[in-house]
Amino acid sequence: MAQNVICPKLLSLHVKSLQRTFSLKRYQRLHGAAFDQSNEKTHDFGFEKVTQQEKAGKVYNVFENVADKYDVMNDAMSLGVHRLWKDFFIQRLKPSAETKLLDVAGGTGDIAYRFLNYLKVKRQLEGRKRYDQSDEHVEADDSRGSKVTVCEINEAMIKQGRQRSEQLGYTTKDIAWVQGDAQNLPFDNNTFDAYSIAFGIRNVVNIDKCLSEAYRVLRRGGRFLCLEFSHVETPPVRWLYDNYSFQVIPVLGQLIAGDWASYQYLVESIRKFPKQEEFRILIEKAGFKLVQYENLSCGIVSIHSGFKL
Repeated sequence: MAQNVICPKLLSLHVKSLQRTFSLKRYQRLHGAAFDQSNEKTHDFGFEKVTQQEKAGKVYNVFENVADKYDVMNDAMSLGVHRLWKDFFIQRLKPSAETKLLDVAGGTGDIAYRFLNYLKVKRQLEGRKRYDQSDEHVEADDSRGSKVTVCEINEAMIKQGRQRSEQLGYTTKDIAWVQGDAQNLPFDNNTFDAYSIAFGIRNVVNIDKCLSEAYRVLRRGGRFLCLEFSHVETPPVRWLYDNYSFQVIPVLGQLIAGDWASYQYLVESIRKFPKQEEFRILIEKAGFKLVQYENLSCGIVSIHSGFKL
């Protein structure tokens, strides 16, 4: 008589699926609850309450663990849509050839590459326009190469970023890689024309300190631009998004990166991040003016913008 054989890996996934379901129900109970600021010594690490030091260490370990699969997982989790969000993000920045950009929590360089490519295409279009308006051939001036500084706290992510930038043909003349904390930036006051942070600010321990540092390193007239997962208000979309997040993303993390826990945290961290209007107020409190936000994909992500005037 044949016996049923249960694959240990499938059994493990089944157990974690049950854990995932309980986590989703826990989120649904907590959804809409105000962020608990009564105890300054505790911070959210996903749905877990930890000390400031514990959160810093845990977040660092998350990205240390996923660094080598980070780009692959971004494509898998978002079905490639993160590329469109980041493209739109750079279009909103509209950098010029003179823009000095600091990209904080820059990961493996997604924003930096888009920044450089945007300016390259812009120069080519300007050169073509000059050619069309002149009787003589005028080459696009590629000598005006712009430089972006990527500040990332995780050494493993910087290593992956440097390898990727070399494969794409970029050098240290194009991108400066700096290991540093978003809450204590290793740069002088009034240094940069623009500050960008994409999918990174929700992972810092102290958001207020991060925003304060962004304000400090920007020049007068400089722009703060943040791309971050946000909150979906439309009930049917929110239901689909929540179920996909809790039921699918950790499974992908396990199958692709061999890491369930890190992607469970990333899903939970999105739900603990301030809602759009709450975050807008935090940006204003840091000193920024003309603060506004723009929802993308029904609020799954938002672009927040402000100026140092």
